[in-house]
Amino acid sequence: MSRSTARNLLEIMANMKLVLVLMMTTIVAVCARDPELTTDFAVPVGMSASMITGDFFTFTGLRNFSAVPNTFSSKKVTQVEFPALTGLGVGVTLLEYKPNTLNPPHTHPRGSELIYILAGHLDVGLIDSANKLYSAHLHEGDLFVFPQDLVHFQINMSKEKSVLAISAFGSSNAGTISLPRNIFGSGIEDEVLLQAFKITSAELMKLKAPFMPTM
Repeated sequence: MSRSTARNLLEIMANMKLVLVLMMTTIVAVCARDPELTTDFAVPVGMSASMITGDFFTFTGLRNFSAVPNTFSSKKVTQVEFPALTGLGVGVTLLEYKPNTLNPPHTHPRGSELIYILAGHLDVGLIDSANKLYSAHLHEGDLFVFPQDLVHFQINMSKEKSVLAISAFGSSNAGTISLPRNIFGSGIEDEVLLQAFKITSAELMKLKAPFMPTM
């Protein structure tokens, strides 16, 4: 085999690898989004489109929402709670932060989040893959975006006033992974956590205590 032929074969193989990588990237990108609809909207199984009225596109579950005193609470609206959202790539969550409460570090694996402050002031932050923290102090009327799957948090630093906000998501079911609960309440072996966080067994038990099943 001549050198030129060998060189051509190597170039062909390199191009094939590049095509394969691009195909895999495309597949992953498609799978990370809501399935594309081939109809105007998703009709629930067992229901005829002729039976659907305006009520199907209406959700009233956010009426009279209020957090329990001294807590952070949220009311999510995904395709589970509101089937009309199925396949539309949107979802919302209403959030209330009572004074001095926190929405702990978490991620949304299937969608970015855009938060809008309805009332009060809210401190927020996100961390990128280079471990850089981006933080902001938001006022009523402000927006802040949390890119998909990046760790982020929100905290109401006020000791007197509550904060009300609404978040829109780029998915009809963005999902939430709460890091404290995910790490300390999922049953990971103690030895893994002890080595990862360089803490004592007593300290680990304190961290796991809030996530222990109640009898």
